[in-house]
Amino acid sequence: MAATLTNEEILVIETPERVPLHFALASIGNRFLAVAIDHAIQVLTIGLIALTTAILSNFSFVEQLMSSAPGWLKALSTILLFLVISGYFAFFEWIWSGQTPGKRWLKLRVIREDGRPITFWEASVRNLLRTMDMFFPPFYSVGLIAVFLSTRDQRIGDMVGGTVVVREREAEAPAFSHLFTTPVSDPALRRSFKAVNFTASLNSLTESEIEVVETFLRRRWDLPDFPRQWMAWRVALPILYKLRPGYDIDEFTYEGFLEELLHRYLQEHRFTS
Repeated sequence: MAATLTNEEILVIETPERVPLHFALASIGNRFLAVAIDHAIQVLTIGLIALTTAILSNFSFVEQLMSSAPGWLKALSTILLFLVISGYFAFFEWIWSGQTPGKRWLKLRVIREDGRPITFWEASVRNLLRTMDMFFPPFYSVGLIAVFLSTRDQRIGDMVGGTVVVREREAEAPAFSHLFTTPVSDPALRRSFKAVNFTASLNSLTESEIEVVETFLRRRWDLPDFPRQWMAWRVALPILYKLRPGYDIDEFTYEGFLEELLHRYLQEHRFTS
């Protein structure tokens, strides 16, 4: 795992290839403004839904319904409200690679502690624990205390989810989507074999399966030729069995297939926003 170091407001992540990556940590002020924008959008959306419901249903009907509603219906309404409030952040951070509308406006992004884009798991964990940060008075007091005590400005959700919030400096740094596509930063993405053109959907692949492919491609040149080719066969075989891809057998190589597979997966799943 990459070693993570901090120096004042700069997060330095050292990759397994000992290439240092520098990220500017988001300030508390910017994070507060971003979350204020997001909460304002939430409140406005809930208000519009409630107003529309009241207009369409008639105020007297709504009052009568709520007063006579059974307990299970009130409980269901509470759960749905919780999902709307908590799901807002997890949903946007998942589909926008660590950004909500507020974070996008202020050029902030949530990333994993190793510098890679967050997955649905990290987005869900850090935001399920948001209620712990929010609802102890005063507002976000627990989150602020955690950020002050953390060397990486992490609230409780970030600590449990293994995430950090950074600033995007477009004028000083490469775009986030290109950070891990350069040969220098990640040798797993270097093309050493002719790409194998295959037809298959990658939707059934799991993150753990891709991580195995990534690890092999990153470490393969430490192996002699025969063990490297054998390991490529071992990594590719279960994936070939699972995907059942179509390809030209005359141009097929296991390493060329794995290289193409990783590039396609990253393009479809990690670097979309």
